[in-house]
Amino acid sequence: MKFLADHMLGKLARYLRFLGYDTYYPDGKMSDDAIIEIARREGRIILTRDKDLARRANGVYVESDDFREQLRFVIGKFNLNGENMLSRCSVCNELLIAVSKEEIRDLVPEYVYLHHDEFYRCPRCGRIYWYGTHTERIERSLRSLLGEENED
Repeated sequence: MKFLADHMLGKLARYLRFLGYDTYYPDGKMSDDAIIEIARREGRIILTRDKDLARRANGVYVESDDFREQLRFVIGKFNLNGENMLSRCSVCNELLIAVSKEEIRDLVPEYVYLHHDEFYRCPRCGRIYWYGTHTERIERSLRSLLGEENED
């Protein structure tokens, strides 16, 4: 399942990526026609806060302006899960690639290098990811929104 979140849904797009869903998010404001064309060409579901665009494109109107409510709505509507959680770059939307600890030695803080063994890298932007306290908070938040808050 692939999504296209319009310019009003940036945080939702980022959290869908955290969940592991391919979510296109435009760099800036894009015309409705361009959004519709990208969604059609790439087989994406349009998520928007624009009622007219949703109606025109047979997209999904996201009513709330609170990203947690938006995410709950999209999770429920499409029965999303966390099976591929934290597998995509939150910035570029690319699938992350596991890299050896040695490859990132000089690219992360020394403390991180010494205390972590698993690292992932975005093949597009080069951003490096590891499972730290920030990641734990994101995962806990996502599991709660998925209704899995009692699972560990």
